[in-house]
Amino acid sequence: MDITLDPPRGITGFLLGMPAEEVKAAAAALGRVTVQDDGLAGEFAYMKVTALHPQFEIVFHLEDGRTLTAAEVWTPRPGEDAITVRYGGLDVFTTPARQLLDRLRADGHAVIDKTQYAYVPDLPLGFTRTAGHEVPLDGDGEPLYFQAVLVAGAGYYDYMR
Repeated sequence: MDITLDPPRGITGFLLGMPAEEVKAAAAALGRVTVQDDGLAGEFAYMKVTALHPQFEIVFHLEDGRTLTAAEVWTPRPGEDAITVRYGGLDVFTTPARQLLDRLRADGHAVIDKTQYAYVPDLPLGFTRTAGHEVPLDGDGEPLYFQAVLVAGAGYYDYMR
């Protein structure tokens, strides 16, 4: 299975702006679905739909309680399926984090690198290296590879510029 990141439009099968019921139905095709705060749109809590596949998770953020505003893909786990998550021809979770950020810079994107987290406001993409399990480490002591990536709509990270 290939999941392509297409910021600021969404990811494979999930366009930002999709109605909540369509998100739930499409997520169910990927695995077990959980829904948190159904219909809620608050500053500190809002609706999330999580697709739990045996090898990966995707958290769909519906910050307005009605439509998809961001999709957060977590690194695939080993298993029977070959799963890749790609952006610009690179596998986001098998390309070393610093190399991926260098590529984004070389492509002309401003990258805000906070070591554990990185943001590319003009795409908009957000990455995390934080891991809750044993993973290979880079020379800076952080995970060598990103552990999650969030794809959002235009303007999502503008406050960081």
